[in-house]
Amino acid sequence: MHASHAQAAKSPALLWYLTEPSRAVVDFGQLATARSVLRTAPRGDGHPVLVLPGLLASDASTTSLRWFLNRLGYRAYGWNLGRNIGPTRAAVEGIRNRLTEVADGHGRTVSLIGWSLGGIYARELAREHPQHVRDVMTLGSPYRLTAPTETRAHRVFSMLSHLHVPESELPPPHHTRPPLAMPATSVYSEHDGIVSWQSCVEEPGYGRQNVAVTGSHLGYGHNPAVLWLAADRLAQPEGEWRPFSPPAGLARRYPSDISHRLS
Repeated sequence: MHASHAQAAKSPALLWYLTEPSRAVVDFGQLATARSVLRTAPRGDGHPVLVLPGLLASDASTTSLRWFLNRLGYRAYGWNLGRNIGPTRAAVEGIRNRLTEVADGHGRTVSLIGWSLGGIYARELAREHPQHVRDVMTLGSPYRLTAPTETRAHRVFSMLSHLHVPESELPPPHHTRPPLAMPATSVYSEHDGIVSWQSCVEEPGYGRQNVAVTGSHLGYGHNPAVLWLAADRLAQPEGEWRPFSPPAGLARRYPSDISHRLS
């Protein structure tokens, strides 16, 4: 990326922010029209999947996604830590224990799917415990955040910061570290009204892909394009990787990749 991320990223458009709730409802409604296509989604080997919710959300927010994955034969788990209020001591230690519990319980590696802040957690878990993680998918997760204005959730996060672990215990910035050791898919939307899409993508390469979808931030967990993408990525044999290619029936829900605008 030749231009700096700081130059490219900006606050999400006010229009997209104000219409987030209504657009999330539309995303949910599209599930019905996409049902026939989703029935043909790829099926994998039934390995465990741990799904982490976003800021102020709980496992209830990921119900549709986990239900869909369970229907495909996977063992999809919530994080079981209540509402996500940020990196509290309970959350930091709890997700580590949850990952170990799921991995040891199945005797195999775990796929991680994280929505927004949950995706940042997922990437850090993958760095800390690569022996337990098969692959990572982030949904509108601003892991390349460089300024508070790149997310409209920064005021809420700041209000809760007194409950979080000390800043000295937080990981270093993303750009100072190498890519993840396992396959990683970063899902983003140019119409995300909560976080800047530029903060949700990384330099693509083997095992790393940014995939654009049409939809809202609050609708990632039940967006048909995201559900199909999750099924496609999880169905890949462990240790293998190929770039994602949209199915014909959902092609219009995947706009042309826009992350090249960072170059």
